[in-house]
Amino acid sequence: MIARTVIRRGLRVLALALAVSVAFAAFVAVALRLQFTGAPEAWAKSTGNDALWLGHAWVDGRRTERDVKAMAVRLRATGIRDVYVHSGPFEWDGTLDPAKHPNAGNFLKWWRKHLPDVRVSAWLGQSVKNGLDLDDPAARARVLAGAKHIVDLGFDGIHYNFEPIGDGDTNFLDLLDRTRPLTKLLSVATPQLEPYPLMRLAARATLGHDKYWSHGFYQEVARRTDQVAIMTYDSFMPERSLYGGHVARQAALALDLTPATTSILVGAPAYHDHGVPFSDDVESVALAGEGARLALSSYGRRERFGLALYVDFAATAEDWKEYADHWNTGPDLP
Repeated sequence: MIARTVIRRGLRVLALALAVSVAFAAFVAVALRLQFTGAPEAWAKSTGNDALWLGHAWVDGRRTERDVKAMAVRLRATGIRDVYVHSGPFEWDGTLDPAKHPNAGNFLKWWRKHLPDVRVSAWLGQSVKNGLDLDDPAARARVLAGAKHIVDLGFDGIHYNFEPIGDGDTNFLDLLDRTRPLTKLLSVATPQLEPYPLMRLAARATLGHDKYWSHGFYQEVARRTDQVAIMTYDSFMPERSLYGGHVARQAALALDLTPATTSILVGAPAYHDHGVPFSDDVESVALAGEGARLALSSYGRRERFGLALYVDFAATAEDWKEYADHWNTGPDLP
């Protein structure tokens, strides 16, 4: 009798938990769908503060000056002001091996010849889950030595991309504080912001690490940097309008939370191997652009706001067209 009572109570609790989960998922879906409604203002578009992630081939010797000239032709018709060139990764102990970017000097020379107005940051990072231990002061010191080496090579800035950085990681904040004096331009690729309460905890329980950052921790990172590039892709949204709403929500939160002195870059998925089959159809540059425009329309004009395309070697002609049609619109770019 006692065992049956315990089982019945357990089933009731399970049923209640399931009902709450379904109701919460429905609430989030409706809320995101509503975020992706209405028409953006005509002025809500690129102001010439966009960015592009570039792959490793630019600094390892595979790309030539001819490739830089071809990229220059493409980028001159865009609002892209910054590029993040993959120049690492760090070793597991935090060391940055110069052999990872043997052609960096030539690349920077060619780039400044053909695209002098587009800044070049070194994209540096590593997996910090069962990999590089940023909690180790010695590892952080080696990371800083690598950052100084990159600046000495002539890069305009440092772009960190460590994944996954947990919410509230004070050692990561320490790394940013200590990198700040080394470079004129410090940018960070960040996880997505917690869209609605409890979603960070639910995602962490499911994935075993933080998918979302709390608003407070995001602000701590944003005030230590010149740029934040929010990786709004790999959202696991099952439908296009929900992805558009997801981007609009992420951009709206960033606009509210980011200091005016820090630039916001909304990540746009110019790649097609998400690892989740439906994501290749659901996520797109077009929807990222429209979501960003809706958020900007609601917030108001802000110059330090743009799209960041990920990534050059995977971007198709259609991706570039979507960027032009849905974000880089109009003839009045600088």
